[in-house]
Amino acid sequence: MSNPKTSPSALKPVARNGWIRKSDLDAWLGRYLPIPTQAVSNEEFNPISQTPEQERVEHEIISGADREAQLTGVDRRQFLRTSCGMALAFAAMNTVYGRCFRVDAAELSDPAVVAANKTQFFIFDVQTHHVAMPDEIPHVDKEFLSAIFSLREEARSMNPALKDRVPQSEDIYLENYVKEVFLDSETDIVALSALPGSSEDSDILTPDVIYKSRSWINEVTSSQRVISHGYFSPDLGQQNIEYMHSQLEKIKIEAWKGYTGWPRAKGVDRWRMDDEKLTYPALDFARKHGIRNICLHKGLPFPGDPNRWSPMDVPRAALDFPDMNFLVYHSGFRDVGEVLPAARDRFQKNSYIPWTSDLCAWKKKNPQVKNVYMEMGSTFAYMVSSSPVLAAYVIGMIIDAFGVDHVLWGTDSIWWGSPQWQIEAFRRLEMPEDLVKRFGWKPLTDDVKRQIFGLNAARVYGVDPEAKRNPLPSDYLEKLRKAYKQSGLNAPSNTQYGWVRANSLTPPA
Repeated sequence: MSNPKTSPSALKPVARNGWIRKSDLDAWLGRYLPIPTQAVSNEEFNPISQTPEQERVEHEIISGADREAQLTGVDRRQFLRTSCGMALAFAAMNTVYGRCFRVDAAELSDPAVVAANKTQFFIFDVQTHHVAMPDEIPHVDKEFLSAIFSLREEARSMNPALKDRVPQSEDIYLENYVKEVFLDSETDIVALSALPGSSEDSDILTPDVIYKSRSWINEVTSSQRVISHGYFSPDLGQQNIEYMHSQLEKIKIEAWKGYTGWPRAKGVDRWRMDDEKLTYPALDFARKHGIRNICLHKGLPFPGDPNRWSPMDVPRAALDFPDMNFLVYHSGFRDVGEVLPAARDRFQKNSYIPWTSDLCAWKKKNPQVKNVYMEMGSTFAYMVSSSPVLAAYVIGMIIDAFGVDHVLWGTDSIWWGSPQWQIEAFRRLEMPEDLVKRFGWKPLTDDVKRQIFGLNAARVYGVDPEAKRNPLPSDYLEKLRKAYKQSGLNAPSNTQYGWVRANSLTPPA
């Protein structure tokens, strides 16, 4: 490995207030690993520092890649961008955490074995975002681009470095999103989700821009690749209803997305799903206009009072609106750092996962409730990269409480880079035998994964999964994907666009 302090490829990035952009850090260290070995944040939550286990995984990947690259006659970075490099990464995780992923030794050196062992799934990613918007749809000014890297006022005050960072040119085009999500992963269809600011005028990723992106991708592919979310904030009362009505008049919406801990009304610190006065009129409005999917950011608290993001206001709303679907984004998962000790102990002494366990306990007491769904965006990436044992445990607990037909695949890409590494992680993930014996969690079979990867979301959104698995010949993205692969450029960038703690600036030994 080249010495990062003397490498001519990148200057040491400057960190301020404890944050550094992950892609800048990777460029300096020259590592570009197939899977992230530390938590990445879009600033909606404060990521934990790299753990000792993650440091060991990083070492195992780098040393193994050096060995395999020498055998195959390529450099390390080239090897790590291959399917064999991805397999090596999961083998490294097995070395550190114990067997959690299905990996054959031959996959580390033979891409044909990797291909032969791969089960194909229909993949519907219900949580994706742009890094930035394209200049051709619509006009994007410098103020907007600056806001993209300063997602929240609270995050901005915590991380002033974001105000000064000049956006990278590769970040400002929709094509980069298409490349990462559709060309560099097996994702078939996505939901584009809003990123709200403190007011309608300061929204980071607005519903109308989402709809334009949706229309562009679907039109050039001559098929349904993207569905779009509208944004609602019931704390605004009648103003919110008017905003919802305005969105319905201008754009096509398949679901509403809300952030209960990020209110827009002055003097309000949160709004609740079970507020009969404020939220129920918004749900009535959604129902009246035929939109029955309500997506909610729950868990992974923004800076400030974490209780604003508790999912426990969902149950009553779900009971009062049985014909509506409530999609609990991030599965209500609160934080990785506080549960890693239990995961390291393999849940021998403590099996409680704050908020997610509470929601699961409520569901088991109310088995008749069928309209609450648990979404995995960022939660799965955060858990599986920190402790695959934790990821398997939480998935097993959610399936046990809600049923395998009520778990939705989401990646929160492209903050975590191309979603392909998450797809590979879930495809290979196995339920550890000790968890099966102690908790009764069922194995993660291909049938289980098939439902979670896409069939459940297809049912919720009324999407035909067969049409997406067999695209029309005129599908532009499929043609572009073929041309892309034939060009020889079809190597993943292994880039994550979010932010990590600046103590990661210390280069590995």
